[in-house]
Amino acid sequence: MMKKTRLFTVLASAGATLASAPATTLAQTAPAGAMLEEVLVTAQRREQNLLDLPLSATALSGEALKNRGVTRIMDLQTATPSLSLTDTGPTLTANIRGIGIATNTPNITPGVAVYVDGLFQPPIVQSSSFYDIASVEVLRGPQGTFVGNNATGGAIFINSKDPVLEEFGGYAELEAGNFSRWGLEAGLNVPVSDNLALRLAGFTTDRDSYYDDIGPFDNEAGKLEEYSARLGVLWSSGAFEALLKAQVNHRDTGGYPAQPVPGTSYAPFRTGDAFTLEYDTPVSYEDEGEMVSLKLDWEIAGGITLRSLSGYQDKTIDNEADVDASSAPIQANGDISELYHANEKQWSQEFNIISPTEGRFDWIVGAYYQENEIRVPITDTQAGFITDIFGGNDRKVTGLFAQANYRLLESLEVEAGIRRSTYDVEGFGGIFIGRGIPVFPPGGLQVADLSGDYDDSQTTGKVALNWYLGDSLIYGLVSTGYKPGGFNSATSQFDKEEVINYEAGWKFSLMDDRVRTQLSAFYTDYSDFQYAVLEPSTGVEGSENLADMTIQGMEAQVQARFGGLTISATAGYIDSDIGGQRFVNVRALPGTNLGPQCPPGQPSAPPQCFDYSLFVVETDGGNALFAPEWTYNLALAYDLNLPGGMLLTPRLQYSHVDEQFTYLAYSPVSDVLDARDLLNASLTLAGERWTAEIYGTNLTDEEYVSGQFLTTEFYGAPREYGVRVGFRF
Repeated sequence: MMKKTRLFTVLASAGATLASAPATTLAQTAPAGAMLEEVLVTAQRREQNLLDLPLSATALSGEALKNRGVTRIMDLQTATPSLSLTDTGPTLTANIRGIGIATNTPNITPGVAVYVDGLFQPPIVQSSSFYDIASVEVLRGPQGTFVGNNATGGAIFINSKDPVLEEFGGYAELEAGNFSRWGLEAGLNVPVSDNLALRLAGFTTDRDSYYDDIGPFDNEAGKLEEYSARLGVLWSSGAFEALLKAQVNHRDTGGYPAQPVPGTSYAPFRTGDAFTLEYDTPVSYEDEGEMVSLKLDWEIAGGITLRSLSGYQDKTIDNEADVDASSAPIQANGDISELYHANEKQWSQEFNIISPTEGRFDWIVGAYYQENEIRVPITDTQAGFITDIFGGNDRKVTGLFAQANYRLLESLEVEAGIRRSTYDVEGFGGIFIGRGIPVFPPGGLQVADLSGDYDDSQTTGKVALNWYLGDSLIYGLVSTGYKPGGFNSATSQFDKEEVINYEAGWKFSLMDDRVRTQLSAFYTDYSDFQYAVLEPSTGVEGSENLADMTIQGMEAQVQARFGGLTISATAGYIDSDIGGQRFVNVRALPGTNLGPQCPPGQPSAPPQCFDYSLFVVETDGGNALFAPEWTYNLALAYDLNLPGGMLLTPRLQYSHVDEQFTYLAYSPVSDVLDARDLLNASLTLAGERWTAEIYGTNLTDEEYVSGQFLTTEFYGAPREYGVRVGFRF
């Protein structure tokens, strides 16, 4: 009770400060006509002004993303409160308000859904750079109506620019920087006729690694060679519109650069410098993806819109890794290399019927179908002994949903949404050891069965009361979400997660819309938290329902523009609690890939088998994982008019992310990411059709860990700087 009292005291104090400061200190310098950019949010299937959206959200235009140095999804946490994005090797871990996913096993679905142009993204490839972006929207809290069974924490919507009729134009931007970075981005919009328009956009970039590998293979882990291209085709004729988008991505990083986690068995083999590696195996990494979407809109009688959104995606990872990220000798269970291949294909279809918004009552109904095919073969080699882990699963997801808004009074609206979701998965696979050794079968000896099947269903949704008072919105809502369960093997399953969120918020604008503010407070009950723990029977990670959690917090956002000065600031506070657990502490094990549990009385002989009983721990609980207590950021920009119609704009961005735990053993040495403070700046000179920019990121050259996976950890980028030159026509 004391924590809740303190929380709402902090929220009230923040609200008073943000509401009063601009009026008393900056109003005197505000010239007439200085207005903020309007960003429309489309996550709820309609275009809505962010201040009219009764939930906690952040929306950034493509221009705002570039100005703030947000070039990929990982950077969003520097501009969004309560968002944590961490590197786990081949994938990213996304958590909002301490809810998301804390593992990269394919058996656990993500708790933060990422969408590109309306298509749900398979989590295996989420690191592609942004280009030709219209907007990015981050919605916080469970999205149980429109998004469905994979958004217990929230959702991220990335929207690329659409073709435009009757407007020929384009742009090109060339970049050069340290670490031999160079890049080119370009876009072209072509109106072919009164009804048909094309948009072609793409980019390519190349950068040397931040790291130096002093091992015998001279790997280039951490370099970047990336390209992508997107074609958009728009056909519009009267009440009918069709939008086709096709995109290809390719990225080569030369392998994932990592260091052993301090406090683990490999820690003595750290090189002593975060950016110096000593791998004793070759490493490589490539991912590629294809994505096609087709959106059809047809407005019929009464202003009702019929919409169809069809999608197909095919994404692949090929990764060769030094599992221990070091030169650890054989007796320390070192010299382990891993060949990892992952492929995911996805087909999806959504139908919407959308009413007009005139009048007291409006509504949306929809249906959704998604099918995934996942294949993940892994080969581990240790001193010539091969362990093959082959697995895959086929998933089907459906959803029926509806949301309605009714104006009880001119200023008072009730909102209700509901969704019925189903989930079905069937999987296969196993763990085989000894392939190629004469005493074993030709394909190896199967020591674990990874096959299984699982299905569930759930009804989720939300109820909200929205009170519109002039330029102000006060709302209160109750929303629910769920994440489906699954299986680890034919004999092991885990149940679904369920989340219920209580939230209140206040959005308002001041001084003729020169200041916009959002405040929110939330309390979340989180049941049956899913987490991947080592399953002794197989010797690999398996998912379990560990505990219930409570999470509460607050968020504040403010944007202001006074003449040439633009200010943007956000802050998020999270207080979470999870109960104690009993599990095998993998960070304390004398290596990885040790094999399944040895039979009673048989001594450990990895990788054939291992006795895990000495490494079982029991904790008293603690914070939610990947849930920093405080996140906040501040961005400042000032436009200076120069002779000849030129504009000079200096920009400064600062962001802070508190420390966050990464593993349930809560070791202050091995299981925590330290707090970090990042400072970016740029200076842009713009003419009528050209821009020239000098930029720098992580200007203080802060060394920080950006994520962990098993016994390895990954580092964020050091200081980077460069120039960009662009023109538009």
